[in-house]
Amino acid sequence: MHDLIIIGAGPAGITASVYAARKRINTLVITGNIGGQAAWSGDIENYTGYQFITGPDLAAKFADHMRQYNIALIENEAVITIKKSGDVITVTTDKGSYDCRSLIIASGKRTRDLNVPGEKEYKNKGLTYCATCDGPLFSGKDVAVIGGGNSALDAALQLVNIANKVYIVNNVSSLGGDAIMREKLEANPKVAILNNSQVKAVLGDKFVKSIKVLTPEGEKELPVQGVFVEIGLIPNSEFAADIDKNKTGEIKVDSRNETSVPGIFAAGDVTDVPEKQIIIAAGEGSKAALNVFRYLSQHKF
Repeated sequence: MHDLIIIGAGPAGITASVYAARKRINTLVITGNIGGQAAWSGDIENYTGYQFITGPDLAAKFADHMRQYNIALIENEAVITIKKSGDVITVTTDKGSYDCRSLIIASGKRTRDLNVPGEKEYKNKGLTYCATCDGPLFSGKDVAVIGGGNSALDAALQLVNIANKVYIVNNVSSLGGDAIMREKLEANPKVAILNNSQVKAVLGDKFVKSIKVLTPEGEKELPVQGVFVEIGLIPNSEFAADIDKNKTGEIKVDSRNETSVPGIFAAGDVTDVPEKQIIIAAGEGSKAALNVFRYLSQHKF
């Protein structure tokens, strides 16, 4: 029996674990991986204390901080269900089950699929969901970034330093995201932006060779060797069947990170907190852990 289980080890989960350890809460962290979406990010210039740091480097610093406290950690397990019976919360994974008195869900989000012909066939054969992870493999090649928000702009900014040409395929009338990122891309001669355009298929033989795109001028085939899908994220919240969520699947939380089930808290991008930023996720993780301490202190078990 643990006092606290934390699901997820991204910025929210790791920060929650550090705060819990400092409060001497008996904690177990269960996660598929360490670092979460922070590890996918490219150059980070808005995390307080670092004028510049890469996503993988920041994620590594988070993980090192957590390991300093010798927090119990289970990696490479996927949570299937969570159930509360009386005062006991049971977390069931694909490999076992674990009991606790309180729970923080910090499971983050995952990439959204394109759902077009060729996507599954060419996944990891030229089609990828992580420019930070796979961008260097496309040095000197022509690539396409699918999407128009901050994640797409971040990917494109990484790729302009690596690839020969970068197409941005955006299904609305103009790019979103931060103005400074848009301006950098719009001014770069290596970038071609296709607004009001949709990918219809990914083509190739053993590897990606092109994509079919429906543009306002008609269907085009873009000769690219890499496709980076950046069209949004889906909350990893399916296992939380008994907890209130919004229409997009984000877990509803109050100002204390409490969910609709007493003793179960949530933090980070899996929640309905309006802005999805690394620094916000970390702050929400700390707040959730402090409120877990208050919850455990005020209840008899």
